[in-house]
Amino acid sequence: MNFPLDLRFKILAIAAQIYVRDSMGILICYVKQKAFKLKEDVTVFGDEAQTRPLYRIRADRVIDISAQYRIEDMTGREIGTVKRLGMRSFWRAHYEVHRGGQLVLTIQEENVWVKVADGFLRGIPILGMFAGYLFHPSYGVTRAESGAVALRARKQSALFEGVFQIDSTMPLSDEDALLGVLSILMMLLLERARG
Repeated sequence: MNFPLDLRFKILAIAAQIYVRDSMGILICYVKQKAFKLKEDVTVFGDEAQTRPLYRIRADRVIDISAQYRIEDMTGREIGTVKRLGMRSFWRAHYEVHRGGQLVLTIQEENVWVKVADGFLRGIPILGMFAGYLFHPSYGVTRAESGAVALRARKQSALFEGVFQIDSTMPLSDEDALLGVLSILMMLLLERARG
């Protein structure tokens, strides 16, 4: 993957549509989340026409704060799982990413006060439209064995869409980078639903 990656989704859309492009502007993947689903089942496509499915991310249960999301390729081979840490995620987004039952990565919101200020301003009519210009939450993806931040997803200024940039802060294997990016995608879909 050619970092930094650019993730864009419409804020006002009922069903999330995320476009992921690499540093050259080439579309890496496209996600269109189905609206009004009780059990998350997201397909990641290689094109906007949705003719090349690449990955599937499915929840292990109906709406639950501690659901686990299985990430698999289209042959059904598990790439990994991402799990939101229930009560710990109410105050600050916190997710664990596993491969083969082993903790590989953690995703954690870096500054909870940015989320609080963003949520407060979004609740004010008219001014709330400009919250995307002022507050930029970021999420650090940390390697389990070293505790070092390997990827960072940071919100960028935008008015009617959510724009995130994913930067690589240290070398990762292709397998870990893919698992990290797919986990960030699922985390952003879940956090978008939370507000």
